[in-house]
Amino acid sequence: MRSESTIDSPAISSAIQSYSAKRFQTALKAALDFLAAGTLVMLLSPLLLLIACIIRFQDGGKVIYRRRVFGPKGEFDAYKFRTMRMGADDVLAADTNLKAIFERNFKLADDPRVTSVGFVLRKYSLDELPQLFNVLKGEMSLVGPRMITVAELKRYGEYGDIFYKIKPGLTGYWQVNGRQRVSYDERVQMDMRYVEKWSLLLDLRILCKTPLKVIMGDGAY
Repeated sequence: MRSESTIDSPAISSAIQSYSAKRFQTALKAALDFLAAGTLVMLLSPLLLLIACIIRFQDGGKVIYRRRVFGPKGEFDAYKFRTMRMGADDVLAADTNLKAIFERNFKLADDPRVTSVGFVLRKYSLDELPQLFNVLKGEMSLVGPRMITVAELKRYGEYGDIFYKIKPGLTGYWQVNGRQRVSYDERVQMDMRYVEKWSLLLDLRILCKTPLKVIMGDGAY
């Protein structure tokens, strides 16, 4: 289903062109992403190792889940700590009602596939930390539009053009303004609003808001 938006096609194109035209700011953004992500990986390495050990100890399964998503360089694997039990895809495939809900929102509240450790990781967004390595690889940014799959790209319609130009973010406008409490169409609108209003100052504001949202576990599941 295509999102109904108050942002028309010319406005979307103009917003993307405006973003691309800010060459100094976008170059500075890329440099800051690399520096900040590298620093965070070093500082958080004990926590990353601890989480990895807990996941492995829980059921002996793999630690990292690779989610195939889309960005300016095409498809890539976004890294996440595994939060679901082994064979989670089979559980979804076996339940037609659950699968229909997932295909509507690409998210499930009270997801029966999530492990007890995974629930905590998701609530405090700790499962996203491995994406710092995606930032270091230049595939993602610390702040940007929501990370989406190729299947979701089709639902964005003409708005999907932003993902050909702008890297998805580890955090972003929608994460600090509702997260899972907003509808899918509202998420699309928030991504558009971010691109339309983008500046380094906006990124800084989002980064400053993110820790509090993470600590509160607000709207996450």
